[in-house]
Amino acid sequence: MTEFPKTSAAVRFDCTGTATGKMRNELSVRMVEPFEEHFSLATDEGAFHGGEATAPPPLALFVGGLTGCVMTQIRAFAKRLKVPLTDLQVEVRVIWDWQPAPPVYETAPRSFEVDIRIDSDAPLERQRALVAAARKGCFIEQTLGQTNTIRHRLRTGEGWVEV
Repeated sequence: MTEFPKTSAAVRFDCTGTATGKMRNELSVRMVEPFEEHFSLATDEGAFHGGEATAPPPLALFVGGLTGCVMTQIRAFAKRLKVPLTDLQVEVRVIWDWQPAPPVYETAPRSFEVDIRIDSDAPLERQRALVAAARKGCFIEQTLGQTNTIRHRLRTGEGWVEV
């Protein structure tokens, strides 16, 4: 079993996507730090974008990733915080605003809501502490909770240019 280092560490994922089919994308996702893991995923769109719905759309993976991240942290931290779990259910709702901006459209996040049902004999204060710890340990939630700079580059014949 691979374990995280005992001291602070960078956690890095790289992903390479290749367009296949009408709107399908084959994704090669790699964790490269602090250890190596590899995953193959795919995305596709439905008829609205001209796809064939052969795989989940990217937003489904995004919402699923947030849900899975929160659940994983609750389950992992429950053991460490001695909060016995009999059952766990998490429901996540993400709402985006969509508006036409012909010939395309624009989006913006409106809300992220996470409802957690923990079945445990632990007192409410310990359950709250567990959720607070899980929130701090969930990479995706921590990313969403702050302003981020996202850099885009475009490959040209002369090299990379900022977009």
